[in-house]
Amino acid sequence: MTQVRAGGGATARAVVLERFGKPLELREFEVPPAPPGGLVVASRWGGICGTDLHLQQGRLPIPTPLVLGHEGLGTVTELGAGTERDANGDPLAVGDLVMWASSIACGECVPCRAHREPTLCENRRTYGVNRPTTEHPVLAGAWADRIVLQPRTTVVRLPAEIDPVAAMSLACAGPTMVHALYERRPVRLGETVVVQGSGPVGLAAAALAQLAGAGRVILAGGPHRRLVIAAKSGIADHRVNVVDTADPAAALAQVLELTGGQGADLVVECTGVPTAIDQGLHLCRRGGSYLVVGQYTDSGDTLVNPHQIVHRQLDVVGSWAFSGAHLVEYVRLLPALVRRFDLASMVTTFELTEHEAALDAVARGAVLKAVFVS
Repeated sequence: MTQVRAGGGATARAVVLERFGKPLELREFEVPPAPPGGLVVASRWGGICGTDLHLQQGRLPIPTPLVLGHEGLGTVTELGAGTERDANGDPLAVGDLVMWASSIACGECVPCRAHREPTLCENRRTYGVNRPTTEHPVLAGAWADRIVLQPRTTVVRLPAEIDPVAAMSLACAGPTMVHALYERRPVRLGETVVVQGSGPVGLAAAALAQLAGAGRVILAGGPHRRLVIAAKSGIADHRVNVVDTADPAAALAQVLELTGGQGADLVVECTGVPTAIDQGLHLCRRGGSYLVVGQYTDSGDTLVNPHQIVHRQLDVVGSWAFSGAHLVEYVRLLPALVRRFDLASMVTTFELTEHEAALDAVARGAVLKAVFVS
């Protein structure tokens, strides 16, 4: 909800991280004009990612104060000079519904130019993560009524038939898993895939594995409520609760049995829990692959038996974040995703004024995917 000051300038509300470990604040800022090559968007939907909780707690080195929110979808309100088309070359106009990539790679550092790895850019600028309010523009996070998108931001128009709430269900997880499953270790036709974790990243991994032609997808996660939502959404062929069970070993044995007793061709780690790594290695078949995506925050060390990697002759692959190109692919996949899976049912919406309750619900696991609406 934007307002107009007495002097005529429009203002917008934004949820701000002032200090680590402290409650967030709802602030009001002046809305600047769209920069040349950029645009201003009414951020009508702003997703809450598990990473946002880590940011609030100071578990990642970021500047403050900061408008949070790296997942967004909204309506274009102003186009800067020279901003005429989206990443697909389609015309952009005021009123269009768009999604935007959270990060801009510099294109100049060694990972960008020599290694062709923009997700590893040494100078990545990320909305809602490292663009503090001490820099212009202040409105650089999606948890706000307006966000100012800078030149070189990947912006994509949302297909007309797609429900924005459905698109927001996997707004960060979807392109993250596009990177992981289409580049780092693609799913091969007919493979058995085990996904560890049933949060948005895990559900994105399972859904995309199904779309890619996996023969069988087994979701090893929890708690029970998340697995029920996954089942109702049509995600995964089998779902095993390995979280709130009295006998975790028996649950993991059930996962192994569902693979035919030999282990999965591909195991995808999406939990963010270090102890899940050793479990995942034991769920791979000999000659299989282990794709680690969930350890985005450093949650500590864990014991791993390296013999399992050698004895099983495993390929162990890591995958970090996503680029603008991966967002483009996610949006392109949305029609196929929403035809097959009930993504909107995964989402619980909150008003910006309910930011404290929203983050608490995410922290407690009371909701699967929380999204701010404004």
